[in-house]
Amino acid sequence: MNSIAAHLTRARLARWFPFLAWPRPDRATLRGELIAGLTVAMFVIPQGVAYAALAGMPLVTGIYASFIPGLVGVLWSASSRLSVGPTALTSLLIGASLAPLAVPGSAEWVALAVWMAMLSGALQLLMGAGRFGWLLKLVNSPVLTGFTQGASVLIVVSQLPALLGFTGRKLAQLPGGPPPDRVAIAFGLGTMAILWFTKKRWPHLPSAMVVVVIGGVVSAAIGYALGGGAVIGTLPTGLPAPYWPGPIPLASLGALLVPTMMVTLVSFLETASSAKVDNARAGKLWNENQDLIGQGLAKIASGLSGGFATSSSFSRSAINLYAGAKTGWATVVCVVLTGAALLWVMPLLYHVPQAVLAGLVVTAILGIVRPKVFLQLWRVSRIEAATALATFVVTIATAPDIYWGVLAGLLMSLAHFMYRHLHPRIIEVGLHPDGSLRDRHLWELPPLATDVYALRMDAALDFASASTLERAIAEQVASRPGLRAVCLFAQPINRVDVTGAEVFGSIRQSLQMQGIGLHVAGLKLPAQTVLEKAGQLAPGPMLRIHRTDAEALDALAAASLSARVAPFAHGAADAQQLVVGDEPGDHWQ
Repeated sequence: MNSIAAHLTRARLARWFPFLAWPRPDRATLRGELIAGLTVAMFVIPQGVAYAALAGMPLVTGIYASFIPGLVGVLWSASSRLSVGPTALTSLLIGASLAPLAVPGSAEWVALAVWMAMLSGALQLLMGAGRFGWLLKLVNSPVLTGFTQGASVLIVVSQLPALLGFTGRKLAQLPGGPPPDRVAIAFGLGTMAILWFTKKRWPHLPSAMVVVVIGGVVSAAIGYALGGGAVIGTLPTGLPAPYWPGPIPLASLGALLVPTMMVTLVSFLETASSAKVDNARAGKLWNENQDLIGQGLAKIASGLSGGFATSSSFSRSAINLYAGAKTGWATVVCVVLTGAALLWVMPLLYHVPQAVLAGLVVTAILGIVRPKVFLQLWRVSRIEAATALATFVVTIATAPDIYWGVLAGLLMSLAHFMYRHLHPRIIEVGLHPDGSLRDRHLWELPPLATDVYALRMDAALDFASASTLERAIAEQVASRPGLRAVCLFAQPINRVDVTGAEVFGSIRQSLQMQGIGLHVAGLKLPAQTVLEKAGQLAPGPMLRIHRTDAEALDALAAASLSARVAPFAHGAADAQQLVVGDEPGDHWQ
């Protein structure tokens, strides 16, 4: 009994502290976790520095954002093998959003970036605690594709000056200025070449750290910094101290609200792409709400340690999986090694050229750029391809306010969603030779009966679709004077709201006044319950309810013979058959 109670207590605590559910590693597992943690740490340090530059932050803050936030993220996330820290898209959003508000790298810039991290973290924390993870499903794949491709192009463009020997200058300032630094070009392109070659030849090699070491050694050997070359320079040594940005002015808060929501959205979509892979490999269902909590706490921890907004890196998470990580202990090892680097490795990064960092970023982003994705979307759906392309164009056109791309894509997606619901697919059905009911015009099938309008609506009967159904029936009744019955095959209708129930009653009343019977086949229990509560299924001489499509077809065929003399002549007998659900066994799903 004590063991059962202890197990239940541990299970309850694990809901709030997911790391309590981690297995205790044995010697073999611990060895694999150490190797995986060491491998990821080799990528964390150079990527952290590179992404800090992309966000306009002091370079060391990229490592700060990989230290405590990395630990907090793995301890409180459901997906324990994700690598939490700076990412390219999130860093670009930060840099682009703050560009109109402050000078990159200044104290004001850092304070605003910290506020973005904490506000975004608090928003994710509240969403996770309130179980609102489903809201993120509003962003569909075309919008995310268009934004990702647009942001990737902007990231590559932002790194071109440093990559082409014009460090410290914007792209528009390149013509007419001093000549490019040819050594920087060699460092940048050499970095990309080494990364490409090692990925093809030795995919598990920590190539990011390799190019940083090579770049630093060569730079120091040739005296690149002494000759005025752009290098990382001095980075502060030591663990991050607690940081508080001070109060934020209301004007700045208002300017940060939309960018903060975009950082929240984009960073968690990055997390989703990694978490789905992680949980699928572990054979678990993804707990998006717990990951929202973990990611939110990580962002808050990053802000309070002087860093910027974090996310789950797909590339580093993939490396963690490929390196053999089984649990979150691999990330703990990575965090410990990151802390050791902050204490002892920072001076060794002094001579690393900034062109090497640009090469790292560009190489990572080029793996995301996929122009063919728009053609693939076009083959599947032209509307969604147009949504993705519009998101892409608006993202680039509105830079640095690139969140407008996501908003434009969302509006287009929601407009298309509402259009489809306001114009549901309503077809007249006919009996196919295989026995199924299909679109009779598409398949060139004869009508079920010359005096019967048989239709199917592939949508819920709600405020958006009800008027369309009513209009479709009214048009057929007006154009076919000899119509005896309307048969609605209702199996696709899985939901009815108040408006839908009212319109159903209006359709029934209008048909009854014209002496036209209404047959309803295959009505599901949830829809039937709403119509019953609304009093729209009350027995009447002109309403017939059928359990199945086959039953409706038999009834229509039988009635067609007798109806040639007097439609619905057997009113009293029919009325007894109109009662729906008299017995408990009569209900169906």
